[in-house]
Amino acid sequence: MTDTVTIPRTEYERLLTIAEDAADIAAYDRAVSRLASGQDELVPAQYANRLIDGESPLRVYREFRGLTQVALSEASGVNRVQIADIEAGRKPGSIETIKKLVNALGVSVDDLI
Repeated sequence: MTDTVTIPRTEYERLLTIAEDAADIAAYDRAVSRLASGQDELVPAQYANRLIDGESPLRVYREFRGLTQVALSEASGVNRVQIADIEAGRKPGSIETIKKLVNALGVSVDDLI
């Protein structure tokens, strides 16, 4: 047998709003906790917007780190032409190449793909 409760719509909507607010607060608390523990990094809006707009994640994170393609090549051991090809979308890059770039940029694989 299922128990049911009937309440006015305004009360239902008020309770729904409270539940949504509680979920938002919990998500915020989790995010703050991850930032405080060093698990996440804040990305400025100008870079986040470029990612949202579909720009090459490799280019965005490289520029966010203040690196040229040559500097990233030296830091990662990946040929500069490969970096240019990945940024331009001409080639996806091998798993090994992506690992090297991820390590040099200090980001996760998910950030670059």
